[in-house]
Amino acid sequence: MLLEKSGVLADTGFEPMTTSGRRQQTLLSAAQIQTLQAALSGRKLALCFGAGVDSTAMMVALHVAGLRPDIVSFANTLGEKPSTMDHLGRMDEVLASWGWPAIAVCTKRTLASTGYHSLFDNCWKNETLPSLAFGSGGCSIKWKQDPQDYFILGAKRGPNACPPHPVWLAAQACGERIVKLIGYDAGPADLRRIKKAPRADAHFDYAYPLQLLGWTRSDCIAAIEAVLGPDYVPIKSAYFFCPASRPWELFWLAAYHPDLLEQSLQLERRALTGRHSRFDAAEWGASWEEIVRTADRFPSSATSVGLGRSFAWNQWARIQGVVDDAYRVRRADAPRFIAMAAQLRQADNALDARTTFRLMR
Repeated sequence: MLLEKSGVLADTGFEPMTTSGRRQQTLLSAAQIQTLQAALSGRKLALCFGAGVDSTAMMVALHVAGLRPDIVSFANTLGEKPSTMDHLGRMDEVLASWGWPAIAVCTKRTLASTGYHSLFDNCWKNETLPSLAFGSGGCSIKWKQDPQDYFILGAKRGPNACPPHPVWLAAQACGERIVKLIGYDAGPADLRRIKKAPRADAHFDYAYPLQLLGWTRSDCIAAIEAVLGPDYVPIKSAYFFCPASRPWELFWLAAYHPDLLEQSLQLERRALTGRHSRFDAAEWGASWEEIVRTADRFPSSATSVGLGRSFAWNQWARIQGVVDDAYRVRRADAPRFIAMAAQLRQADNALDARTTFRLMR
């Protein structure tokens, strides 16, 4: 555990609202602080805040190490979970108490002619799933990376036109490169991801502070608890219809935001039965709709069969008794959904450190 292996006590200076004025402290070893300062001190820093566990822990680590980013940005796809947006507001208060810049919320603006203004609307209009459902990261680039880049670099024309950020202009004047800070932890999944992650591109250098520290997801949760308190451990940050969602997250969504799960099911049905449907009854033995309503599983295929990629959320919801015959979420079963989410969650998932679960109706 983080608190057992650390050696130097560092006062964060933050008084969390949940502890009646008791000052919270966290631990970093002298070597860890030196590692962060050697890599980042004196550089212009742009922290990409995802509003999840890793990026929140990255903020904590930098603050404890005496490092302050010049820019903090968050990309809003307009499909974020309400809890994520609540966490964003609470962290803005924390950053203000630290003397950090406020979180800049960056949202992609589209031409009026597109007929959509959000990732969900984009998928709905085009009768398709997010690109992640097909193994591509295009949605992340278009709706997350690009808006944050526009905020820093500026854009000369189009709906996202804006002047360059003063920090970018200052860096250019001095011949410096801004370092983007990305919250990949040192767990197995992100260690695989880092192999393809950039170290630099045409505009930025990249750094991964949590990997420099060797912090796993469990370490990140412990650090947030120690500095800010358990109530500041956020839920997993992802738009509500994200294809990377696991079954426990679907149960959680059914319990706390049934309307959002219903919207996701409607989007999936529209995409898989609409004009781009690749499901031929002659090939599959039944239509996508028939399989969803009657079969326990889809035939083996490399084709994405739904928002779950290898499974359809609609079929999952039927089999798990989450929806009725009209595919409306059974709201009265919310306590069961909460229990199932807790049962399926693994030890390093973001919700495990939260102390309360308040049912929202």
